[in-house]
Parts: sequence; C-alpha cells; structure tokens
Amino acid sequence: MSDAGERGKVYLVGSGPGDPEYLTVKARRLLREADVVLHDKLPGPNIIALIPEHARVDVGKRAHGERTPQSAINLAMVEHAREGKTVVRLKGGDPTVFARGGEEMTYLAEHGIPFEIVPGMTSAIAGPGVAGIPITHRDYASSVTIVTGHEDPTKDESAVDWETLAAAGGTIVVLMGVTRLPQYTQALIDAGMDPETPVAMVERATWPDQQVATGTLETIVEARDEVGITPPALTIIGGVAGIREDVRNSLEGNDD
Repeated sequence: MSDAGERGKVYLVGSGPGDPEYLTVKARRLLREADVVLHDKLPGPNIIALIPEHARVDVGKRAHGERTPQSAINLAMVEHAREGKTVVRLKGGDPTVFARGGEEMTYLAEHGIPFEIVPGMTSAIAGPGVAGIPITHRDYASSVTIVTGHEDPTKDESAVDWETLAAAGGTIVVLMGVTRLPQYTQALIDAGMDPETPVAMVERATWPDQQVATGTLETIVEARDEVGITPPALTIIGGVAGIREDVRNSLEGNDD
C-alpha cells in the first residue's frame, strides 16, 4: 500500500467482538491492503484469516504464557512506519476501550508517526447485545460503567471504586474479569449492592463457541463454573442482565 520512499502511517483498528461480519468496511479494507498487521489472538481466527499471510505479525499476549512486551509492539509500529509501510495495529473490540490504544497513540505522536483511529464495535456493548442483554433500559438502567476486572478489588489503591459503583446504580460491565469474579462480586455485596442483583457472563461473544452464564451476585461464581466460562469473557451486573431469560427463546443468531 505504501512505497519505501514514502512516510508510513499506523492505523489503530478495532476488529469488533470477533465475527468478521461485524468488521467495519474500513477495517476490512485496511486488513486487505496493509503492509504489516500487528495482531494478537483477541480478534479471533476468522478475522485473522482475512489478513494476507505475508502481512501477519503475531504480537499476542497470553495471561499465563509467552507475551510480547508493549514496548516491543510500540517499537515495531514506529520502525515499520519509518520504513514507509502502512501498518495496522489490530485490536479486539475498539482500540480505545481497555486495549492500550491511548498508550500507543501517545507513543506514535511522541515519535512523529502519523496515525489514525479506526473505531470498532466494543465487546462491552456488542457482547451483552448478542446475548439478549441491552446495557441500557428505561426500566432498569440509565447509565453504564465499564471497568477492568484485572485489578484486585481488595488492594488498598484500586483504580476501581467498587463502593461508588455499588451505590451508583445502572449497569456495570466488567471486561477481563473472569478470574477475579469472586472478589469483585463480593466487593459489591460488601458495599451494599443487593445480593439478588442479576448478573450474566458472556464468553467469546459472536464466536461459534459463544457461551453465556446467568445468575445473581451471590450465585454467578457457581454458574460460571457450571457452564465453564473462560477468558475472553465479560460480566454484566444490573437489572438488565435479567432480561436475557425473558427473551432468549426468541433470540436468534448468536445465542448459545
């Protein structure tokens, strides 16, 4: 797409929740035309398969295995762009929602590399939706809070204020929170949230092997284990999570 004599450009591209049909038109075009696509596993095999083999560079990070340091990814983007290449940094979901897009755009700017954000459908909205859970509803939630589940809720200086979330009402969507589910559900109960609050977990939303577990703050850990929910998955906490059971018999397309 670019000649070596030209200055390259980096596109921070969101791939959506995983089904290639949810890719934007622009994202699909860039995957086809880019000289280099730096990707991890989150976009899913069906989207990665759309990338020409010569352009694929796996920079995946796995929770309990090998990982490519963020510093190495940053350096690779800059080096390829300085060679005049068109570079796609492919993200799952949206590049600015817990995907380090903010860090990467700052690094690119500091090194004089032109870049563009190509938004994707964030799993925080798409995941609940395809499982029959609207994250807002006039009867249940007029606000949505999206938080990371990587942090330990019991640590002294957590960036997530679970007490405030428990009091705020609305819908809470926790990304990357499978392992710490017992800790943050208990933190919400300890902060005063009703233990009977509906909760749902959606694993691999829009993928062929999508799974959903439902319960309450008190029972969702048991439901998670019974269904066998594993990462990548998200957790929806609030009245809207209970809607799934009312609609699932009519839900088609992505239901498990």
